[in-house]
Amino acid sequence: MSILTQRLSANLSFLFTELPFLDRFAAAADAGFTCVEFLFSYEYAPEVIAQRLETNGLALSIFNAPPGDWEKGERGLAALSDRQEEFRESIHRALDYGSAINATTLHVMAGLARSRDPVAHMTYRDNLAWAAELARARNIQLLIEPINMFDMPGYFLDDFALAADIVEASQGSIGLQFDLYHCSKMHDTVLTYLAAYLPITSHIQIAGVPDRHEPASPDMPLQPIFWMLERMGYAGRVGCEYRPATSTVEGLRWIGDLEAQL
Repeated sequence: MSILTQRLSANLSFLFTELPFLDRFAAAADAGFTCVEFLFSYEYAPEVIAQRLETNGLALSIFNAPPGDWEKGERGLAALSDRQEEFRESIHRALDYGSAINATTLHVMAGLARSRDPVAHMTYRDNLAWAAELARARNIQLLIEPINMFDMPGYFLDDFALAADIVEASQGSIGLQFDLYHCSKMHDTVLTYLAAYLPITSHIQIAGVPDRHEPASPDMPLQPIFWMLERMGYAGRVGCEYRPATSTVEGLRWIGDLEAQL
């Protein structure tokens, strides 16, 4: 088991998809991961997920609150002024579920709304403040993530500056989920943005650019990124949220290659 693998978190919504979801936990452990994450697992009882984590010796880095109707294209509820009751129900459900699987962080998606709409801004901030207070009582931190407009057109939170403003105003109850892939798609200076926002970042995710395959790509400078994480004392996990170009296990060779460079 490599030191680097222990820092990484396998995203089971993206990796090991050759297998049924519940079998991916064992596959991740067999591949050397000590931590996993996923988008949504609400179709399974939380006790089932907790058992898979415990049996395979895996920690859980993060999961998502219900996003509305994902199959119909919905991508969260937090900024939608006409869905506040449903948003609150989704947060109660997520926190109950998270407590049952010993989660410590929860990603809350903003939804599809005009980024300059003042009503959406007010709704988003109010909803997050309300949810963060409930989450704090469960020892769970909410995370928000800027997502690029190419992969998710119309997503409300497509701005790192807005995310940082909300995180800093929350005084620790909300953290930044910094996805290097999304940042690279929005900006040419990933290292600059990472250095600026790492102090408020609770979770990091990586993928190759431009195709979201394995992170080892010319436009994703892994060596200086991991040097920066070490130098700045980042203690969190780095989520592997990418789509393998071939099979998951074959694609994991990038981890050994990177470790040899560090």
